[in-house]
Amino acid sequence: MKHMPYFCRGEVVRGFGRGSKELGIPTANFSEEVVDSFPADISTGIYYGWACVGNGDVHKMVLSIGWNPYYKNVKKSVETHIIHTFDEDFYGEMLSIIIVGYIRPEKNFESLDALIAAIKSDIEVSEKTLEFPEHQKLKHHNFFQKGEASTMANGH
Repeated sequence: MKHMPYFCRGEVVRGFGRGSKELGIPTANFSEEVVDSFPADISTGIYYGWACVGNGDVHKMVLSIGWNPYYKNVKKSVETHIIHTFDEDFYGEMLSIIIVGYIRPEKNFESLDALIAAIKSDIEVSEKTLEFPEHQKLKHHNFFQKGEASTMANGH
């Protein structure tokens, strides 16, 4: 993937409200402007990488880029599931992510249970793959340094 690693930062906005409620897998959503700033040729699908909310700790994450065929979205979305339990919502906070690699293309599912099972499998892949030393070093990239809060896409 020529765009990897991909660096992005933007404000967390309200999404469809499905991640927590229907799936039990909360996601942080970027605004349309941030989604539109992604390279036009970046493949839709599921990715893994690192995420940091505000000046907090860096955590593993799984990211969906695309149309969410199960829900038949009409607008492309970028939704980050941070593999960490937060005490409260963080709408309006700055989310910084580094997309490290690709897991699979997006696809439709026969049922909500099948979708949830696929997402849980994606989370397992992310958790294992991000343990590799070449991925661990990105967890400590200066992109995540505390105090830097400007909005950017693919800045190093």
